[in-house]
Amino acid sequence: MIPPDVFRDQPVLTGARVRLVPLTVAVLEEYLAFLHEPEGRRLTGTHATFTRDQVVGYLDSRAEQVDRADWAALRISDGAFLGEAVVNDLDPENESASYRIALAGPSVFGQGFGTEVTRLVVDHVFAATGLHRLGLEVFAFNARARRVYEKCGFQVEGRLRDALLWDGERHDVLVMSVLRTDVVPGRG
Repeated sequence: MIPPDVFRDQPVLTGARVRLVPLTVAVLEEYLAFLHEPEGRRLTGTHATFTRDQVVGYLDSRAEQVDRADWAALRISDGAFLGEAVVNDLDPENESASYRIALAGPSVFGQGFGTEVTRLVVDHVFAATGLHRLGLEVFAFNARARRVYEKCGFQVEGRLRDALLWDGERHDVLVMSVLRTDVVPGRG
């Protein structure tokens, strides 16, 4: 069984162009802008709005959460905030957890940052935590994200029909996962 505090010592993960650092109030202004970016809100299905105080409280509490990992994704070349990556919903008995990523907005979409971040997280989870399964949900209309997940080994397991109501339209959610035992080209 996986220890319930498996993410107590959350490391910095470094790739070719991206560094993942523990999510803290150090990225407050960028995080606030990210939470209000319209396309990002649509891609994540985020209906809620958040006050500055709520966001400060959330960011301040991340280090206390030993059953999950929350990273800020930063571009190595200039330190720019690219988004967040999260492993949460830890199920120690079943050696599984959930994954989510949200990029900061259209200015960083389509440049390979999501793929690099996802590969860093997947590789870390399977190399360092003992987890067997990492799952996620993605809206069916988000073909770009689905391609990223598939490149990183995630496979579609099912569909939640009409799970999102956005601007009067209903959208399906695809359920995907990657297993430690999956053969994924390029996975370290």
